[in-house]
Amino acid sequence: MEAIKIKLVSDRYIPAYETPGASGMDIRARLPGPVPIPPGGRALVPTGLRIELPVGYEAQIRARSGLSVKHGLTLINAVGTVDSDYRGEIKVGLVNLGDEEYTISDGDRIAQMVIAEYARAEFDIVDEIGPTERGEGGFGHTGKK
Repeated sequence: MEAIKIKLVSDRYIPAYETPGASGMDIRARLPGPVPIPPGGRALVPTGLRIELPVGYEAQIRARSGLSVKHGLTLINAVGTVDSDYRGEIKVGLVNLGDEEYTISDGDRIAQMVIAEYARAEFDIVDEIGPTERGEGGFGHTGKK
């Protein structure tokens, strides 16, 4: 696997892969003090990170599974996208779906970031599209088992 170079501005926390097989880097909160998030509450949490991605790449900001399962803390928008032309600070929108208040402190790992290559689409307007075995089968069309 080839690594790509990404320019990073950070005064404290550097995103890090926590295991050799990890696809996502943990990113940390950069806060002057604790931020409590009540049940049903939301918070936009700064990371202190700014990145310069090559054209053709994006950074996907994803929830950390441990926080989601154990505490109900997840991303407001499910997956955040950092585009290659964005130069502002990366901030993470969190929502507390749990039953108890959860407090974020400076340095807490709050999300993970995956760098992904993407393709831009050009649409070819047609009258029909080709058939498949699945056809128009949508949500749940293959059953429960």
